[in-house]
Amino acid sequence: YMEPEEYHSTWVANKAIYRTRMAMADGGKLTIIAPGVSRFGEDDKVSALIEKYGYLGTERTMKSMEENPELQENLSAVSHLIHGSTEGRFDVTYCPGHLSEEQIEAVGFQYEDVNEVSQRYNVDQLMDGWHEDEEGEFYFISKPALGLWTVESRLR
Repeated sequence: YMEPEEYHSTWVANKAIYRTRMAMADGGKLTIIAPGVSRFGEDDKVSALIEKYGYLGTERTMKSMEENPELQENLSAVSHLIHGSTEGRFDVTYCPGHLSEEQIEAVGFQYEDVNEVSQRYNVDQLMDGWHEDEEGEFYFISKPALGLWTVESRLR
């Protein structure tokens, strides 16, 4: 869950991806409930680059950088596109408050409506840790941007 007062863009809310990637199972699903997210970048130029190139992994991003001066001139955007990618290991479902399904899917994520997901996962009552619902087991992290999340087996 990404607090709406603090997280207005995927630029910042993608901490949920890169801070939990070591805890994610291959083939798993990360659902990011982000009711305050209304844009991709923290400024218009970076937002446009994210919308144009998407979160499609290191290999595609590096190829795009080699071919496009606009990325060569904005290496912070290149870095962000790579950090925001799952490298195909797991799926990300974004539940933003102010971006459309088309916008989210165009950058390489899956979309679910934030209101529907918020009814299924009551973030005000869920405690950090394992839970079960009609879809199976899930692990809830109330503040994924605080800390680096992993599982013990990845530390060996």
